[in-house]
Amino acid sequence: MRKRILLLASLVAALAALGALAKANHAAARVVASCPTVKDGQLTIGTDNPAYPPWYAGGTKGSKWKINNPATGKGYESAVAYAIAGKLGYPKTKVSWTYMPFNKAFAPGAKSFDFDINQISITPARAKVVAFSKSYYDVNQAIVVNKGTKIAAVRSIAGLRSYKLGAQLGTTSYQFIKSRIKPSQTAAVPSSNAAAVLLLKNKQIDGLVVDLPTAFYVTAVQVPNSKILGQFENTAGQTTDRFGVVLQKGNPLLACVNKAITTLRANGTLKKLQQTWLAKATGAPILK
Repeated sequence: MRKRILLLASLVAALAALGALAKANHAAARVVASCPTVKDGQLTIGTDNPAYPPWYAGGTKGSKWKINNPATGKGYESAVAYAIAGKLGYPKTKVSWTYMPFNKAFAPGAKSFDFDINQISITPARAKVVAFSKSYYDVNQAIVVNKGTKIAAVRSIAGLRSYKLGAQLGTTSYQFIKSRIKPSQTAAVPSSNAAAVLLLKNKQIDGLVVDLPTAFYVTAVQVPNSKILGQFENTAGQTTDRFGVVLQKGNPLLACVNKAITTLRANGTLKKLQQTWLAKATGAPILK
């Protein structure tokens, strides 16, 4: 009798587990059905190549990705992308990554991706031609300099104005140079971040303006004997630089992505991922 009871209990538990799985699969199927993608049954995510840390990490050997493979799920943006995918009903096996240059991601026209995630700041001008999700990361700008140079002793925004600065073309870092720092010399604006970093490394510019987490990577890996001079606090009437994922204008997937990001922020997932991957991006002095 006892064996029969145990067997019956096991069967009930198994049926309950199957029921829960079927319910979860059904819910996921409903989400996928209501959130159309460019390829049926698959979520295609775009990002730039190289994919730099701390936004991406690991998995480069034998890969088309030059520094990090975004498909690892490691690094803040990779982890966020997979968290969004999960809320949309797509497991990791149903997610594919495609190379999309930074500037092309928010250019007008049809998109070959469902969404692009690549430290792209939400701006009114860009929002005229593409759709932006809600912010998945709010960030300050920062400036990197070579140690031992004259600019390395500067402690204010006003003190930066006589120096040659640089930033990648089309970025909010470049806009920040123009609107907030207002240097007396024309800023250098190469088309890629790698080229901008090289200018600093070769001392062709005095300071490089980038977002704060990227500044930590520049000083740790890309430019020996460099340092973060400081970060820039947002002033009254100005909002924090906010990163959003990019979608084609009018894409109905936007509502699904926004719902996913709202949930990830509310349940603490975004904060946890920031602590895991961006914890070093704190402590830089504020320049005023």
